[in-house]
Amino acid sequence: MRVTYSPEDGDEQTFDYNPNRLLSAEREALEKRTGRAFNQFAMGVLKGDALCRRALLHVLLKRQHPTISFDDVDFCWDELTVEMTKGEISLAVERLREKNGDEDLIEGMLSGYDDAPDDEGKARLPFAV
Repeated sequence: MRVTYSPEDGDEQTFDYNPNRLLSAEREALEKRTGRAFNQFAMGVLKGDALCRRALLHVLLKRQHPTISFDDVDFCWDELTVEMTKGEISLAVERLREKNGDEDLIEGMLSGYDDAPDDEGKARLPFAV
C-alpha cells in the first residue's frame, strides 16, 4: 500500500505500508492506540477508519521523528491518501471472496482498480494474514 501525507504547510511524504513488515512494538502501539486487534486495525485502514489511519500515520512518521507524539499528528482528511496497488486489490479480493468477505468492501476495492498504482515488485496482501 502507498500512504501519502500532503500537509498544506509542508512537504509531501510517501510511505510504503506493508502490515506484515511492521515491528512488533509498532503493531502493539497500533493495537493499544485503537483498542483493536491488529487484523481489525488493518481492515479499519482499508475501510477509511479515521482513528486507524491517524494511528498508522503516527507510526510511519515516528520512524523519521522518534519524539513525535500522537497528539502532534492531526491532519485534514484530504491530506492523507491510502492506496492499494492493482496487485494488492486482486489478491485481497480473491482472499475475501474465498472467505465470503464483506461484499461492500470488495466492491469498493474493485471500483478503484483502474486508478490504482501499479505494483513495484511482488504484490502482497494489504492486510495481515
